[in-house]
Amino acid sequence: MAKLTDIKGIGEKRASLFAKIGVTDTESLLRYFPRGYEDRTKTVPLAEAPIGENICIRARAFSHVKETRIRKNMTIYSMIINDDSDAMSVIWYNNRFVKDSFKEGKEYIFYGKIVLNRGKREIVNPVYESVEKQKFTGRIVPVYPLCEGLTQAAVRSAVESVIGERERLTEYIPREIRSRYNLCELNFALSNIHFPENADSYNIARRRFVFEELFTLRLALMLKKGNNQVRKRTPYQLREYGEFVEKLPFQLTGAQNRVISEIVADVTSDTAMSRLVQGDVGSGKTAVAAAAIYLTVKNGYQAVMMAPTEILAKQHYESFLEMFEPFGINVVLLTSSSKGKKDTLSKIESGEARVIIGTHAVLQKNVVFNNLALAVTDEQHRFGVTQRGMLIDKGENVNVLVMTATPIPRTLALILYGDLNISALDELPPGRKPVKTYAVGENMRERIYAFLENNVKSGMQAYVVCPLVAETEKSDLENAENLSVKLSKAYPEFKTGLVHGKMKASEKNEIMSSFVSGETNILVSTTVIEVGVNVPNSNIMIIENAERFGLSQLHQLRGRVGRGGEQAYCIMVAHGKSDVTKMRMKTMCESNDGFYIAEQDLKLRGPGDFFGTRQHGLPELKIANLFEDSDILVMAQNAANELLAKDSELKLDENLALKKRALAIVAENTVMN
Repeated sequence: MAKLTDIKGIGEKRASLFAKIGVTDTESLLRYFPRGYEDRTKTVPLAEAPIGENICIRARAFSHVKETRIRKNMTIYSMIINDDSDAMSVIWYNNRFVKDSFKEGKEYIFYGKIVLNRGKREIVNPVYESVEKQKFTGRIVPVYPLCEGLTQAAVRSAVESVIGERERLTEYIPREIRSRYNLCELNFALSNIHFPENADSYNIARRRFVFEELFTLRLALMLKKGNNQVRKRTPYQLREYGEFVEKLPFQLTGAQNRVISEIVADVTSDTAMSRLVQGDVGSGKTAVAAAAIYLTVKNGYQAVMMAPTEILAKQHYESFLEMFEPFGINVVLLTSSSKGKKDTLSKIESGEARVIIGTHAVLQKNVVFNNLALAVTDEQHRFGVTQRGMLIDKGENVNVLVMTATPIPRTLALILYGDLNISALDELPPGRKPVKTYAVGENMRERIYAFLENNVKSGMQAYVVCPLVAETEKSDLENAENLSVKLSKAYPEFKTGLVHGKMKASEKNEIMSSFVSGETNILVSTTVIEVGVNVPNSNIMIIENAERFGLSQLHQLRGRVGRGGEQAYCIMVAHGKSDVTKMRMKTMCESNDGFYIAEQDLKLRGPGDFFGTRQHGLPELKIANLFEDSDILVMAQNAANELLAKDSELKLDENLALKKRALAIVAENTVMN
């Protein structure tokens, strides 16, 4: 591809402006897609020109351009235009070039917005061209994202110049895939995504680039993960499975039974399981994992579950001890602070330990499994793909079960976890009371704390979450350290704890353990409590500066309460007045459905920021929309899987250009795990 300075009209100074928007050569210029379009194909008679809209007018210059100096640095240029229906003033501000641009009686095309000034209509700062030399009128015109100093005209001219020279990019989507999914050729698409001939040609071009973006992104993720190989293993036998379900101290929900059936189908096949189970807090993921672990152990294998925190690992350990005790299944706990670690490692290696629950400690080299067949990761979004891979490598063609309490829209899950089959626990156990949620302002502070005091006095516990750890000079946001001191002074009869991410792990574990045991009444925290901790006695969640959190994060925080029999409450103190803030607060107050909230969050924030998905290397999509284009996403997903099944490393000649493009995406997003 040529340098930008090879384009007529672009020197080093303008090239540096293009560089600010990520355009460094002619290929990146052609791939700098418009953010919208202006339809300048139809003209409107002056008499019918509506106020407040951008329109095209074909009219004659009725007068010369008049120059009026209003004040220093402000000069108005005006003239009268007319057609057979009416006359109107045209106004430009500080544009001396228009003074000699018009000839009285000659026809021009004007494009701009009609405004009302002292009861008369005017068109202000319009684009104009003579009828004989139309370039950016009489057609559909692209509108690009800009930086300061760069104009629409400069970008349009540069793009048109490159397209006009017929500089062709190499087509890298194989002909077979383009034919099967009815995709147009690359250079036709480039021409019509910038300067579409009509709506149909634009839609054809856009469809091509949406597919291309999602297709290459999917390939990039799969090449990076290296998980595109089919893994074969010996199928499980259904040994005494019903006995485990019968002895559970509760009845499984329909959703749990459905997901367990999907897992059973996976592990009794000759292909290793790769499944994501997502569901709201309290939807019963632990019981589903326990069923998979039980079936693994009864088939003579070991199972491991990795949790992101020591507290959560201990809670899982205690739950599994209780569930597996009737069956004589040996369960061990392995964390960085575990006592008797040498003995535990010995039991794991010998196979005496059948179920291993732990933190990242299970990834260490000195952890040697006897015959590992199932790896479960809990709260998957807290782990990278590399860590998941390290756990899988502890055995041979291990069955993989990934769990998250962070509901993810199916469209995004297809990209992030495209190598996994997806199950949803979309049903809560009977009798579970929805958390009552309220969004309030600072004026409700006194009532909030009175409510907090009454509940804690009655024996309940409360969380208070802040966006900051400590006070900063530039922020008026509530911070955890200050608020902890305030609450300790206000309620000396209560024990108030403080936990945040800057503490040592041992400190956090000690404070969290105190809260779990009920010794601490009020826990002031940052979002470190977002994941995992189960404290059934806590029934109040107060979130300070709630406008600073995404919807899904608010939902995760809310999920910390309401796990016991008491009615739980989430009170969001929000200061923002924007429409987005109001919409987020309204969504939280109206819904406890994590999947619905996840969809709304994705819609408001986009995929790049969703649940911190940037840790997965997911770039901002340039043209695809995960809501509008979900059907194309599924096609792109299928096409990528089919291609990788035939050529797992894209080594065939016809796939080399495609591989180069996919690897470029990997390189651009180096944070991809």
